[in-house]
Amino acid sequence: MTVRVMLISPAVTASREARFGDDGPLDAAGLRRTRGAAGAVPAAGLVLTAPSPRCRDTAAALGADARAEPALRDLDAGRWRGRGLTELSASEPGALAAWLTDPGAAPHGGESVRDVVARAGTWLDGLPDGRVLAVTTPAVIRAALVHALALPAESFWRLDVQPLTLTELSGRGGRWNLRCGAPLAVPGPAHGESPAAPEA
Repeated sequence: MTVRVMLISPAVTASREARFGDDGPLDAAGLRRTRGAAGAVPAAGLVLTAPSPRCRDTAAALGADARAEPALRDLDAGRWRGRGLTELSASEPGALAAWLTDPGAAPHGGESVRDVVARAGTWLDGLPDGRVLAVTTPAVIRAALVHALALPAESFWRLDVQPLTLTELSGRGGRWNLRCGAPLAVPGPAHGESPAAPEA
């Protein structure tokens, strides 16, 4: 038997600047967009979510009765938590550049890219047979793809995971197939509402 893993990235809040470790709840616009996609969520025997409010809110708005799974938590940004890329580019340009180019670097004191790839890989390889649905952050989805496809860790930042998309992996025993992230059926922005900004 095989496992089919369906990874859904959470909605984003359009009104906030993207920041490291931003795990705040969805705003009303994000919740509306997510509820509009609820009918497109595939069925699964095991439904999980990352423990962050944003992922839990997304899972709930999609109608998924999900259990929080610590292994799906976002990449630990250490002392950079709550800070934006613009701020770090000005205050710590060398450290930020090292982190974005060296998968083993963790100048913020949290997890390196290699760390999160190892964590996501351990979770992925330990899943039971059957259909698994998980709402988790773009970083964990990137990490799972790097692990499943045996990509070099340097490719982590080259994988773009858009909000409210579905990425599917199927396989077993270290051999995985990928169905690339397809958008869930989300209606366009409501009158007077700005579309969500892409995730950093």
